[in-house]
Amino acid sequence: MKEKLEQRLQSLKSEYEAGQKMLAELEAKQANLRETLLRISGAIQVLEETLGQATDTAENNSQPSEAVVVES
Repeated sequence: MKEKLEQRLQSLKSEYEAGQKMLAELEAKQANLRETLLRISGAIQVLEETLGQATDTAENNSQPSEAVVVES
């Protein structure tokens, strides 16, 4: 009986260690994914701002300037 309990204890300890290792790996992956998403978010923001500025510039350049009336 004692031998079976010791075997079960060893089995549970092995499972626990494997679970701890897996959890650490998943937490590392999660941290890496968060960093990646943060970089992507920053890139999106920069591109949106750049496109907004380009659109504003294009709109300002495409609008006809006011006609100057010269009286003679």
